[in-house]
Amino acid sequence: MLTLLLIAIPLLMAGAIFVMGSKSARQLALFTGIAELLVTFAAIWIEKSGTHPELLSFNQQWIGPLGISYAFSLDGISLVMVLLTTLLLPVIVYASFNKTFKNPHVFYGLMLLMIASMIGAFTTSDGLLFYIFYEFALIPIYFIILIWSHAEGRARITLKFFLYTLFGSLFMLIALLYVYQHSHSFAMADLYAAGQSLSAYEQGWVFAGFFIAFAVKIPVFPFHTWQPATYNAAPTAGAMLLAGIMLKMASYGLIRLVLPMLPEGVAEYGTWALVLASISVLYASGMAIVQKNFKLLIAYSSIAHLGVLTAGILSGNAQGVQGGVMEMLSHGIITVGLFIVYDIIESRMSHDEMSRMGGIRDVNPQFAFLFFVIVMGSVALPMTSGFVGEFCFCSDSTNTAPHLLLLPGLLLYLEQCICCAPFRP
Repeated sequence: MLTLLLIAIPLLMAGAIFVMGSKSARQLALFTGIAELLVTFAAIWIEKSGTHPELLSFNQQWIGPLGISYAFSLDGISLVMVLLTTLLLPVIVYASFNKTFKNPHVFYGLMLLMIASMIGAFTTSDGLLFYIFYEFALIPIYFIILIWSHAEGRARITLKFFLYTLFGSLFMLIALLYVYQHSHSFAMADLYAAGQSLSAYEQGWVFAGFFIAFAVKIPVFPFHTWQPATYNAAPTAGAMLLAGIMLKMASYGLIRLVLPMLPEGVAEYGTWALVLASISVLYASGMAIVQKNFKLLIAYSSIAHLGVLTAGILSGNAQGVQGGVMEMLSHGIITVGLFIVYDIIESRMSHDEMSRMGGIRDVNPQFAFLFFVIVMGSVALPMTSGFVGEFCFCSDSTNTAPHLLLLPGLLLYLEQCICCAPFRP
């Protein structure tokens, strides 16, 4: 029942904020974030103690003849992603308190709808519901960027973002329906069994469908073109939601759906995906080093980090998956931290051109130190959160081909060297 509560709280509070209007919209959104975080801590305690595990799952038949159910559960992986979501929500809301929004009740209501959709995607154990939640999250963020962005050409940018990701997700729907024809159930356990029963050739095509959909949203080269412009156009809170949480639905989908469902397809054709992830890291790192605007630098460095994450997940070993989960958690927190730094600097200087910045250490040494700590976490310095996941990508495993092990480690080294360069004196 806690899973339903995690989805119901933001849904109900979004409705309340829409009805009540602008009065106390910020405070209600912050209260919702704190309540969600407390429920998440309760779920973690239940999972850790093993008492009343029935509270962590819910399964109610929806459309029985089609094998569709309201099925939700919290396990180790989904708990980490829910923790990331509920941890960042109050931070994002609080960071927006210094902004003045037109119709703030609509802004915060859309934010909570997006949170409910992302938590639904992270907790559902029904394949069709995952697709529905995955797609529904596009609607709130589309309007958040379109209405509250001050960027020139925002209508064109948001339309490209919406159509690009919506069209990419159609490949996932086609792949999902193909597997469903062999299982006649959308329960993920049944989809796993049906996918594993397919031939290696069939699994390869199904893997291609899923990977295209997830590669658009991660994003991976060459499906990344929507991301820099969308980050740059989005209000800071919208960019935090996108980079910190929303993009993690795609990498979570690789772990939750693709790896257990299509083992032969990943083994046979995953190398092509690794090549694209490699190009993504090198290209995005090169683009990051020449950026003049801080926000665009965050956008391109995010692509590079997620390219390493994708390569690690698809490397075919348990350490890669564990590292992927930890990197999703770390990257979400660090990216939101970088956007908070951007927001603080931009609000005071009215621009984000790095060539016109300097002297932060002299003006506010405490802020400069915290900025430095976040950047070091971004480049995975040992003793920071970024190091844990990326170190796992380089771990050895007797079940993994040597070339698949070498690639994430090489990409990690290159990404650290190149993406760190803009922050050097």
